[in-house]
Amino acid sequence: MPTFTINTNIPASKVPDDFLQTTAELVARSLGKPLSYVVAHISTDQKMSFGGSTEPCAIANLYSIGCLGDAENKKHSAALFKHVQKTLDIKGDS
Repeated sequence: MPTFTINTNIPASKVPDDFLQTTAELVARSLGKPLSYVVAHISTDQKMSFGGSTEPCAIANLYSIGCLGDAENKKHSAALFKHVQKTLDIKGDS
């Protein structure tokens, strides 16, 4: 069962109501797996920092049997990061 988990310091109030649904759909599409098998999970309001800053940040993990590897991971992470950046307003690590 593909699982995408994200931990972030942004408050739950800033997560769009449809975030889990749109994220699960993106994971299913990216992995080529049925949506009915996909889990999307977000933990908000976490005490965390990135690069010494407590500005909005996140860390995520994608788990799946198959469909992962060096080339595939680049494709999945690009799609998922773009989605997270756009919907949660989290900047990249420049």
